[in-house]
Amino acid sequence: MQNLLYLPPPISFFIVSAITTFLSLAGLYLVRRKYSAEVLKENHEVAAIIFNAFGLFYGVLVAFVVFVTWSGYDEATKNLQMEASEALDIFHTAATFPDSPRKTIQQGVREYISEVYNDEVPKMAAGNLQLYSGGAHNSLRLLFAQVDASSIPNRELYGEGLRCLNNLAQYRRMRIFAGNNTVPPVVWLVLLVGGVFAVSYTFFFGMKNLRAQYLITTTLTVTVTSILFLVYVLDHPFTGTSRVSLAPLTQATAAMQGDSAGE
Repeated sequence: MQNLLYLPPPISFFIVSAITTFLSLAGLYLVRRKYSAEVLKENHEVAAIIFNAFGLFYGVLVAFVVFVTWSGYDEATKNLQMEASEALDIFHTAATFPDSPRKTIQQGVREYISEVYNDEVPKMAAGNLQLYSGGAHNSLRLLFAQVDASSIPNRELYGEGLRCLNNLAQYRRMRIFAGNNTVPPVVWLVLLVGGVFAVSYTFFFGMKNLRAQYLITTTLTVTVTSILFLVYVLDHPFTGTSRVSLAPLTQATAAMQGDSAGE
């Protein structure tokens, strides 16, 4: 399923919708082959009431899940921006340090950004990055620990650098949290079963115009499938072509290179 996330969104949505539409139309064909429109019409009054009530409950659930996953995706975007900003603040703060610790820490910040971009984000997409793995931040923290604080004239700026380092660790943890799937399996079970029920209800309405019923079933199937796949995409904010933009990391790297060139 995750392989679809690496395709362009229109293509992945089309593939998923085509598969589910084929199955739903096959189900409608089998039902209409067994039961005539006249037989199905006998249940219209009761079926319509149940379908309306079910559609209301299912629609509320889907809307809530979409809201939660979209909020998580938005938070992942903001946290990555703040992580890049804190790294840049450390880089600028280190510029006031004596020559030796300045070069060491600034190089450590560059390596941190590079490792996040080239190593941590790909691992997050594959689900291989653990929350408490040392990673790039551990190396940067060790560099700060090796700095002789007494050699830095402005202790306030050194303290500001440590504060930014702690903030950087916090935003890194939040990024890793966001990379983990936020929709529990039990919720996915309810969403998928509810989607199957919603589409299946259209099989048992006896419309004389069978083509119109096929069209109605198709539109409902595509709509439900698209929304559920949207939830799946938003639930993987660092995976595939629709992942959170890594532009803040590249922009921070460019800013560091520009500052170094101006020295």
